[in-house]
Amino acid sequence: MSETHCSACPLRQLPLFIPHSGDELDLVQSLKRREVQLAAGETLIHEGQTDAPLYTLLTGWAFRFKTLSDGRRQILSFLLAGDFVGVQQKMGDASAHGVQTLTDASLCVFQRDALWELHRRSPTMGFNITWLTAHEESLVDDTLLSVGRRSAEERIATLLILLFKRAAALQPDGGAHGVPFPLTQQHVADGLGLSLVHTNKTLRKLEKRGLHRIDNGRLYLRDVKALTRLADLYGDGKPPPRPLV
Repeated sequence: MSETHCSACPLRQLPLFIPHSGDELDLVQSLKRREVQLAAGETLIHEGQTDAPLYTLLTGWAFRFKTLSDGRRQILSFLLAGDFVGVQQKMGDASAHGVQTLTDASLCVFQRDALWELHRRSPTMGFNITWLTAHEESLVDDTLLSVGRRSAEERIATLLILLFKRAAALQPDGGAHGVPFPLTQQHVADGLGLSLVHTNKTLRKLEKRGLHRIDNGRLYLRDVKALTRLADLYGDGKPPPRPLV
C-alpha cells in the first residue's frame, strides 16, 4: 500500500486544519517513518509502555484509557482523525495510559525523538504541539466536569454534542447526514463513569424525547438546541481551526 506524502494528506484539504508552510511540511515529512493500519479493538499504546513512537491518526477512531487492577476502565478521551497521539508518554518514563482503536484505523508513525526535533527546528511547529496538547487537556476537562458534576442525562448529552461536532468538522457536509458513531454503550459508560444499565436507559430516554438518533453506526442530532440546553453548553461550539502534524 502506497503511503501518503504529508503535502498530499487529505486531511489538509479540510477547513478544520490550519495550512502549513512548505518548510513545515518538509520537516514533518522528514520525521515520518511509516504508516500503519490497525483493526478495530487493537492496542496502539499499552499502559506502562516505554518505547512508543508518536502518531497522527489519519483515519478512524481510537480512545485513551486507564485501567485499575481489577479491570475497571476509564476512557479519558476519544481520538478522531488529525489527533496527535503519544505526547504524554514522552513527558515521563512510561505511558500512563493506553490507546486502543475503536474502528479500523490508519496512522502516521513518527520517530521517537520527533517531539524534540519539532521544537528544535521550528518554533511554529513547537507551538502547534503545545496547542494540540492543551486542546487534548481541555477535552479531558470536559470529561472530568461531566463525571464530577453533571447528571447522567447531562453527561450523555454533552458527549453526543461534542463528538458530533468534532466528527462533523471532518466531513464535507458538516454532519448534515449524520456522523459515524462507533461507540458501544460500554464505551459511553466507561467514558462517563456510568453503569451499563444506566447508560442504556438514559440513551433510550433521550432518543424518545426526540433529541438524537443512533442508527446503523451513525449519530443524528434531531434537536440540537434542546440537547445543548440539557448539556449546559454555550457558544457556537464549532471546533477551532487547528494545526495538523
